[in-house]
Amino acid sequence: MTQAFGFQFDNSYARELSDCCVPWQPAVVPTPSLLFFNDTLADELGLDVAALQTAQGAALWAGNLLPAGAQPVAQAYAGHQFGRLSPRLGDGRALLLGEVVDRHGVRRDIAFKGSGATPFSRGGDGKAAVGPMLREVLIGEAMHALGIPTTRALAVAGTGEQVYRERAMPGAVLTRVAASHLRVGTMEYFAVRREYDHLRKVADYAIARHDPDLVGEPTRYLDLLQRVARRQAVLISQWMNVGFIHGVMNTDNMTLSGETIDYGPCAFMEAYNPQTVFSSIDQGGRYAYGNQPAIAQWNLARLAEALLPVMAEDLTEPSINRAIEQVTAVIEAFPEWYEAAQVRGLQAKLGLSSLGPEQDAADAELADAWLDLLRQQEADFTLAWRRLADAAEGQAQPLRALGREPEAWDAWLTRWQARLALESTDDMARVARAGQMRQRNPYVIPRNHHVEDALAAATNDGNLAPFERLLAALRTPYLETPELAPYGEPAPAAVTACYQTFCGT
Repeated sequence: MTQAFGFQFDNSYARELSDCCVPWQPAVVPTPSLLFFNDTLADELGLDVAALQTAQGAALWAGNLLPAGAQPVAQAYAGHQFGRLSPRLGDGRALLLGEVVDRHGVRRDIAFKGSGATPFSRGGDGKAAVGPMLREVLIGEAMHALGIPTTRALAVAGTGEQVYRERAMPGAVLTRVAASHLRVGTMEYFAVRREYDHLRKVADYAIARHDPDLVGEPTRYLDLLQRVARRQAVLISQWMNVGFIHGVMNTDNMTLSGETIDYGPCAFMEAYNPQTVFSSIDQGGRYAYGNQPAIAQWNLARLAEALLPVMAEDLTEPSINRAIEQVTAVIEAFPEWYEAAQVRGLQAKLGLSSLGPEQDAADAELADAWLDLLRQQEADFTLAWRRLADAAEGQAQPLRALGREPEAWDAWLTRWQARLALESTDDMARVARAGQMRQRNPYVIPRNHHVEDALAAATNDGNLAPFERLLAALRTPYLETPELAPYGEPAPAAVTACYQTFCGT
């Protein structure tokens, strides 16, 4: 049984890449109920907002009822997980329903997560629990509000059944919207099988989808690699500048579109320390906060390897060597692209404008000294940046109160004030600068203790009120009011010291 619900599907992936996916149906669940619905996003997609919040809407979001035009498929992909190649992963608990073109003319994937076992499930049940699916809502909407490219949650439906992990938990299905679900691992899947015709089809599809100006260009595969690398350089710099730790940067979790995807064992850092790890499965700290730029480069090298066969089509030694030289140059350029994006971001957070290459280099050193000071003082990353905006207006005491030694901030603040003076020193400029800094440095982030409290209430008691209050706060991250104060304060140190996140699978 199908109903339109306003969906106007044009399913290019299922149509053009039928060899790269398996048609499949979501599992039927006992009692669907709507736990979350993103009405603003639904309207952006041109959907029938009212109809999707009815009982029939809940049945759709749970997978019992498909919208007209949907062609659900499980996508194939591989992935390097913690550095080791898994040649066959794929959508083990997800289904791409299809694509819609939104009100802005942008093609968007609509996909289920937690909708039951597929041919890629590898013995798993393909289901998901309420807590991890609501986590995706909270973190994804927070990232969106922070201006960071991200997949987003459209809906979460309860299924009325239990899923079993470390204990029985209520089940749920997430509906996710993405620019696409193409991953580095998508390319790896066909490269490791030496299915080069399929690899070429997927690469050409990715180019048409995300970089249409490259279609038909003789260097399009090399150019695709460079475009992906540049997008990832900007994305990772944005993660770093808000203290976000993805937690599981496997190649199947790196998109070609440059969006953040899969909010499993992710978290936001509180006390600044580049070695911070929260994920329970990252025992060696591979995906620690400070390692994220290098891991992104490593993942891009795997994409480069996967693309080599379609770049060197005759597969002769001279052709392969030439392609290796070309992709190596891209991979080696990644740190420069990342650093350029990082410096721009840090300058904005520090209230600085670019004054040319020489001053940019000095600003990078100033930023490094600031971060080192945060580490030494064990200061809260988010609040330190926020209180720096107060210091821009001449109110340094709130910042000095954050660290272990109030006087430790003074030398750096003197250096920073001297840098600010290169641009302007009058009172109006100071006020304007502080305001701009407050639009770059959030007050509210998904504090880990608030996230866990909200998910526990939803999971254990069916109480969504803490989740809804937290979500509302996360959607206005730059607003600082007395009502939002509880969401702006870090957790007690004892809580943070033993905090772990879990992948939710």
